[in-house]
Amino acid sequence: MPRRRSTSSSSSTAPPAPSAPRNRTPQPVRVRRTFGDFVKAFLAFVVLLVLVAGVPLALATQIGWPFPDGAPGLDWLQREITVHTFLSILTVVVWLAWAQFTACVLVEVKAAVSGVGVPGRVPGSGPSQLLARQLVAALLLVGATAASLTPGLSQLGQSLEGNQKPSVAAAQQTPGLFAQQQEQAAATAGALAEQAGQAGQAAARADGGAAAAHGDTKYYRIQPPEGRHHDSLWEVAERHLGDGRRYKEIFELNKDRVQPDGSRLSEASLIRPGWIMEMPGDARGGELVEMPDEAPNVSEQVQQQISDYAKTGDHAQGGGAQGAGDAQVSLPEQRPAPAPANPVTPATPVPGTGQEHATPAAGQAEVSFGLPEALLASPLLAAGLLGALGRRRRQALWQSALGAVGGRRGMEPPTPTGDAQDVQDALLVGADPEGVRLLDRSLRGLAASLTAESRPLPVVYAAWMSGNGDLHLQLAQPAGKPPAPWQQGQDQTFWMLARADAEGYEDAETAAPYPGLVSLGTMDDSRLLLNLEAVPGIVSLSGTEADRAAVFASVAAELATNGWSDRMTITLVGFGDDLTPLAPNRIRHLDGFEDLFETMSAETRQRRGALGAAGHDSVLTGRTGPAQHTRWAPHLVLCAAQPSDEQAVQLAELAADAGRLGIGYLVGTGGADLPGAAWEMEITGEGRLLAPLLGLELDAQSLPVAQRRAVVELFTDADPDSGPGSGPEGGPGRTGHTPPFLVDISEQGRPAVYARLVGPYEIIGLDAPDGERSALLHEALALLLLHREGVHPRVLSSALWPRGVTADVRDALLERLRAWLGTDPDGTPRLADDATGRLVLAKSVVSDLDVLRSLYYEATQGRGVDSRQVRGRLLTDALVLVRGPLLADRPEGRYRWLTHEIVDAQLPLLVADTGLALSEFHLEKNRAEKAIEALNAALRTAPADERLWHELLRATHTTGDPDRLRALAADLVARSGARGVPPRTEALLDELLPTWREGVAAAG
Repeated sequence: MPRRRSTSSSSSTAPPAPSAPRNRTPQPVRVRRTFGDFVKAFLAFVVLLVLVAGVPLALATQIGWPFPDGAPGLDWLQREITVHTFLSILTVVVWLAWAQFTACVLVEVKAAVSGVGVPGRVPGSGPSQLLARQLVAALLLVGATAASLTPGLSQLGQSLEGNQKPSVAAAQQTPGLFAQQQEQAAATAGALAEQAGQAGQAAARADGGAAAAHGDTKYYRIQPPEGRHHDSLWEVAERHLGDGRRYKEIFELNKDRVQPDGSRLSEASLIRPGWIMEMPGDARGGELVEMPDEAPNVSEQVQQQISDYAKTGDHAQGGGAQGAGDAQVSLPEQRPAPAPANPVTPATPVPGTGQEHATPAAGQAEVSFGLPEALLASPLLAAGLLGALGRRRRQALWQSALGAVGGRRGMEPPTPTGDAQDVQDALLVGADPEGVRLLDRSLRGLAASLTAESRPLPVVYAAWMSGNGDLHLQLAQPAGKPPAPWQQGQDQTFWMLARADAEGYEDAETAAPYPGLVSLGTMDDSRLLLNLEAVPGIVSLSGTEADRAAVFASVAAELATNGWSDRMTITLVGFGDDLTPLAPNRIRHLDGFEDLFETMSAETRQRRGALGAAGHDSVLTGRTGPAQHTRWAPHLVLCAAQPSDEQAVQLAELAADAGRLGIGYLVGTGGADLPGAAWEMEITGEGRLLAPLLGLELDAQSLPVAQRRAVVELFTDADPDSGPGSGPEGGPGRTGHTPPFLVDISEQGRPAVYARLVGPYEIIGLDAPDGERSALLHEALALLLLHREGVHPRVLSSALWPRGVTADVRDALLERLRAWLGTDPDGTPRLADDATGRLVLAKSVVSDLDVLRSLYYEATQGRGVDSRQVRGRLLTDALVLVRGPLLADRPEGRYRWLTHEIVDAQLPLLVADTGLALSEFHLEKNRAEKAIEALNAALRTAPADERLWHELLRATHTTGDPDRLRALAADLVARSGARGVPPRTEALLDELLPTWREGVAAAG
């Protein structure tokens, strides 16, 4: 990433309009001195007074002066060592320590008041000088002399041996009574320096516009020493910029650039005579501030040195600004997309953009086919939501199986309708789980490789998923050669991983390195993911309230459910709708900014202390190697409500050091110029996300209010604690959910087409289709049979052709499927379209799973409730249908859509419930063998269901055969493996067979 350009560098583009969003250094934050600051200053004064004046006074009056009355003789070496002798030696040591500390105080006071540069070192007084520096800083930073503090004060907390860690981080590593004073001094000095820098930049914009228009860049040559006086960046800034605290600007402009003697500037305090310094555009000072082509008062050699030095600057390569708040995000260069294998086939949709699931025909206007376009165009968001929804539904099934929710035992969750159904279909069509998997593996693989090489994680501002499937990481600054198979991108700030190399990655046992990445939109077929926790300050978003809310909801939903993070906290302020159901363990809502300031102030202090105690510069160094810990998880704050001016200043203060701490802020605003905003973006009414100075104009990713509420409804309905008729947030009950599909199990309800899905796939009642298309037709029919509520044509096509298909191919398949299924005797087609355009099977086409579900329902909630004989027959017939797992013989590489289904969890639970009910039926008549037979039949399909093992143990115990029970216990222990027997099972074994442990020990 290029460094910051001089304020007077040329620009070929006109400045943006005042109303346009800008990327700039955060606005100055007013440092307010609190009562606590004055208390600390008073305490520092008292401590200095006691140590400098009180200690010698006490020694002189109580013990005496350390100097002897006369010349000592040699006989003192032969004297006996008494307590008095020991105290005398100790007194001399204390006097020497006092003298050293007093010298340190004088050096620090002189440097702070005079402003001549970094304070000198007192030999052999590292800890003493550090303590003196803390006390002097705490005292002077609230006094009238605070404006004259030297550059050394901005480095408070660094060791005297040249430790270059950031001041606040190092302050946390310094134990002692005054650690808090040191942290406060460092933070205040840094804010003052930034405030001065902002003032200088404003002056440059106001006064130096003419020079900038001509591309003039100013330079200064470090002068040789005069007597004992040596030139320093502080003095250069004071003479030519009007404020010594602006030395940091000069340092950033020249850091790591090759000087005429071949060396580089690495520390602000280490400069040499003859070095060239590029100056900010508002620098003044006559012939000492020289232009490379207009320096008549210097020799030709110096002119040549300046010209050569100018070629190393960012303006020579057209580099952009690169300060803490001037980071740029640019589009990576694209590799040519591979040629399609079949030139006749329409172009393959772009991976990573969601289009691989689309089915548009060339020349047609079909875009969404009635589905929400926002989710269709958000593949990573859709994949995260779909995966989280599946996990929530599986959890609900297990909890209902354990009796946590009555009335839903073994049955599937309610089928959504209306907007919720449209959103669910859009998730199925738009999701790109493969893209999420590759992104996660690639990032974790990179972290593992860097750890193996003992290299830190680089700061990443953004990631681009390009049109050809490559992944580009844009770094905050060059970080050397990337580890294989990563490659250098278009410059040193880009690391690139080809899709083919990403597919070779396997799961890595390492923490997620960049969990704060979140999709913002697409640009030229590339998807941008911004790393919110790495932004040096606040990211502001302007636009209308509704447009901002849609972007905020998209960001919050993706952060809450993405597949490339481990843990994080998402704090939402000013959100109208409760998004907690998406991820209750991640999302929390706060009522307003006062609660936010209280929470985040404590969080910021805690993270600073944790980093300092662990010895880390930033959270990135805590995510690699053995130091991995959950405390380095990001905390992302999304403020949809616009803050007041005072609240904005408080936010800016909180965000000043947030990037290093793993805290990110995204704040909504009605206009530009939000204090502390490092990056400014605007969302337009046309769905464009604009950031002119970032060079971005994206098709924004958003989640409009209707789709947001439908997504929340899906998750709320999947919650096992949400009873029927309970609405979100205690509102009126939700309606429109159809009951599970049940079939007529009487003799009169014999189906015309019967498909056996539980076990090997068989179809009864239809002729075998064309051999070349048989597999595709069978898969389409299976999908329709598992979704009796109807399947959207886009969902069907994306399931059969995950990489995309044109509409004519899809329509041709549907016609073949209709012809294959045929019509009922009354002429009704067995495959029809409902009012919403979804494909629905006739009731004459059923599967054994439909029959199994219907039999269990009738036995436990229908006719079997009042008739024991009917219940036993229905349960027995249901268990006979179970021939193995679902679609046991499905071909390799097909039926991938099953990963989005919960039938793999639903079927074992349904079989287990059936086996348990039939076992209970037999045990009521003391038919233990029949009960054991039913339980064993259910265990073949649901071997992990603990309930079946419990009932099998009880049924075996009723046989009165201890050897048989002991053998069953040994089999159960062997199946448990290294995990051991579950606690409840262990307690049951203790009750039924107290000696079971002895049998296990003997067998082992």
